[in-house]
Amino acid sequence: MRRSRIALLAAVGTVATLVPALAPATASAAENQLGPYLRQKVSWHRCDKSAPAALQCATIKVPLDYRKPGGKKLDLAISRYRTSTKKQRRGVLLLNPGGPGGPGVDMPQYLVNELPKSVKSKYDLVGFDPRGVGQSSPVGCGLTEKERDWERPYKAATFAEDVRWARTFADKCNKKQGDRLSHITTRNTARDMDVIRAVLGEKKISYLGYSYGTYLGAVYTQMFPERTDRFVLDSAVDPARVWRGMIQVWAEGAEPAFTRWTEWTARRDATYKLGKTPAAVRKTFYDLVAQADRKPIVIDGTKLTGDDIRVGLRPAFFSVQDAAEAVVELKKAAAKKSRKATSGGPKLRTPTPAPPAFGKVPADNGDAAFWTVVCADIRNWPRDPERYRADAVRDKVTYPLYGDFGSNIKPCAFWKRNGSEPATRIDNKVRALILQNEWDPQTPLTSGQGLRRAMKGARMVTVRGGVGHGIYGTKSCADKTATAYLTTGKLPSKDVTCKAGASQQNGFNVLPIPAPRGIPGMVSRF
Repeated sequence: MRRSRIALLAAVGTVATLVPALAPATASAAENQLGPYLRQKVSWHRCDKSAPAALQCATIKVPLDYRKPGGKKLDLAISRYRTSTKKQRRGVLLLNPGGPGGPGVDMPQYLVNELPKSVKSKYDLVGFDPRGVGQSSPVGCGLTEKERDWERPYKAATFAEDVRWARTFADKCNKKQGDRLSHITTRNTARDMDVIRAVLGEKKISYLGYSYGTYLGAVYTQMFPERTDRFVLDSAVDPARVWRGMIQVWAEGAEPAFTRWTEWTARRDATYKLGKTPAAVRKTFYDLVAQADRKPIVIDGTKLTGDDIRVGLRPAFFSVQDAAEAVVELKKAAAKKSRKATSGGPKLRTPTPAPPAFGKVPADNGDAAFWTVVCADIRNWPRDPERYRADAVRDKVTYPLYGDFGSNIKPCAFWKRNGSEPATRIDNKVRALILQNEWDPQTPLTSGQGLRRAMKGARMVTVRGGVGHGIYGTKSCADKTATAYLTTGKLPSKDVTCKAGASQQNGFNVLPIPAPRGIPGMVSRF
């Protein structure tokens, strides 16, 4: 039986949230056209032969433009791992791995092995590939491997080449994707999440989002507070800094991590022989960078310049032991005592061959989706290349490890199509839980603190001494609080700091999510 208009509004929420602000007559028409999306039946099937039979997949439809629901449509790939305890079941736990550009249909398969039984008994685990990603009408720009390499150091001699690269990247995406570009946004992905909620028959959704997924989750809480149940936001993006500021914050976060590493390593000079004082350790590293700039250092048959070393080791310095071991091997290679790195510890960035396309997913989907969202979400990216030059020159001095990489020109400077609406201002009192490591290379502590300021009703667990990007599911001291919140709804009365275990202080936490399946060339970002 068809649901009445009142029932439809109860399931979906107000037109003001699901549909962008429109004139009354236009809004009414859009509302009527959304009905088929909200009432569509889900045809579940086994995902593939290699996946467990319990993991089910389906494809639903969402509008490209929520202002024109009768127009073009997008496929949205979803998955679920159902709880077997109907009496304890609370609802669905929607999952997002980050990105932008990270696929999520595989997440239930992997998190079902990591989450505690008490959580799995409460929720169906539901994954999805966000619009433009993976199996959800994927975007692609026809980018070459070289064009996808966007971490570019500033040099006066190569800046004109960097400007041409950024313009070419934007032009290719604009030509290939056309009007789709302005609709692959975080706000529209949040609306897609609410369509998922409606077609699954849920009044509210709970959520576990990592990295970029924290921003996506925060946007959902702002747009659909009445549909928000229990939201865990792990390794958080500062909504006040999206998106250029979130790339620049990598440089800001790297400097204190580097300083901490020099102090740690100096105390262990007998082991690593990189310097007896922090200043001496710092000099050892930057002497290696300067040497590689004069003549590349060869490791594992790959020539590394000083810029390769800076960008490659930036995240490694958050894990002091791994970084020390990597610099020791770099020093040996520079002295021509060894040309091979150890099998353990982080590897410096080295060129990799372009991967083949996977099925219908373009080979550059991860990068294309990343920049499509990052450029379309925000309308105030600088347009003048000279602004980027000035910022990169300044930040190379202020943040010598990564500052020029973070502030150098990006494709958004030449993006032809702004997003279809302004970015979301996060300012609410939704009772969510934020988890944050002290030493996170992708979303540094200051970033998590920014989200906490914006979400005044939330609580934050800071893992003091915690290293790595991603917490829940890694047996962190924050797990107990997150599990209690998901199972009982109870939040701490105030923000909490817990101490990381020894293993979490010396090496990276690893998210319980493998390399994305079906997204060739995807690089972890947020």
